[in-house]
Amino acid sequence: MEFGIFNSLYTPHQAYDGVDDQWAVEHQRLMDEVAWTVASDKAGFKYSWVTEHHFLTEYSHLSANEVFMPYVLAKTENIHVGSGIINVTPPVNHPARVAERVAMLDGLSEGRFEFGVGRGSSSTEQLGFNIEDPELTKKMLDEVMPEFKKMWRENNYSFKGEFFSMPPRNVLPKPYSDPHPPMWIAAGNPGTFEKAARMGLGVLCFTTGSPETLKPLIDVYKSTIDKAEPVGEYVNNNVMVTSQMLCLEDGQRARDIACNMTSGYQNSLVFKYLDTFPRPEGIPVWPALIPEPTVDMLDQAIAARLVMVGTPDEVAPAVKAYEDAGADQVTFGMLSTTMPIEVAIEAVETFGKHVIPQFDKDKVHSTTRQREAYAAKRGPRAKTELGHVLDEVPT
Repeated sequence: MEFGIFNSLYTPHQAYDGVDDQWAVEHQRLMDEVAWTVASDKAGFKYSWVTEHHFLTEYSHLSANEVFMPYVLAKTENIHVGSGIINVTPPVNHPARVAERVAMLDGLSEGRFEFGVGRGSSSTEQLGFNIEDPELTKKMLDEVMPEFKKMWRENNYSFKGEFFSMPPRNVLPKPYSDPHPPMWIAAGNPGTFEKAARMGLGVLCFTTGSPETLKPLIDVYKSTIDKAEPVGEYVNNNVMVTSQMLCLEDGQRARDIACNMTSGYQNSLVFKYLDTFPRPEGIPVWPALIPEPTVDMLDQAIAARLVMVGTPDEVAPAVKAYEDAGADQVTFGMLSTTMPIEVAIEAVETFGKHVIPQFDKDKVHSTTRQREAYAAKRGPRAKTELGHVLDEVPT
């Protein structure tokens, strides 16, 4: 099992309490995300997933991940930085611009970029880009996804579709990685797990469910992936699950912080904004809030291996529960709370020292191994005749 973090630039109203300069608060939250990512890289975490959201006040102010990702790539050494997600619906991001950015990130990082996609999960975002029917985003994604490998492979690419069209053009640059970065897709609905497997894509799973509730979904993915017809050049057999973590040497201190970092408020914002996700029974409707956990509630969840809070010895069994469910990677959105940045850094350092070595025995990223295995099986990458093709492309 591998481990990562999740960057979302959560900027809740609690962060502004007693502060006159609201712009400084947003800036500090942004720089905390950078510092936390650098610390995670040093602690042995393998992935950093960077969201893209628009217009979602408090929940996520990270709207331009194509700016954030190269910045942190330049400040880190080993961690792979992935888009979690890039919205690939054409009204939000033109597919050719996405292909260009992915290839640039891949080249600048020399293979440390992971390409995660999605279609947006909030009507606030979709309507902001004049997408009035959320069901259309499914058709948009189906149309766009097979086109990326063609843009990266061909020198005279063209396309005429329902949602975007292009005359013959050479989409540049081409990827540094052979043949291209690993490809993933966000899965918030059960049907997306099977669809992701059929498309040969890794799953970015954003869920509030327990490992037991995830296991049937992961089983569907794993039983389908062998029959994949990949939309990329190769299959990325991977399931990433996003959760929460607070691993400290002092278990009581971890509990006290976990009960006072407004995680219930953040979870309430999830269901306020991500209104295309299924709503579990019993979740209050905004502006009613999910209650904050008590120490007793937290103790019960720790004992049941439902949360990764406490000492390393208490956290490891909960990690094992996700491993037993079949997850390939667990990622932590620790700054999607009001947890102090110093505590978040201490927690990734503690987790990296005591827990990661128990589960991750391979220094090489699984996505790198899968990509290199495909390249070795396929043989040398074909050369292109850029000059000849460019002469044929209209200006």
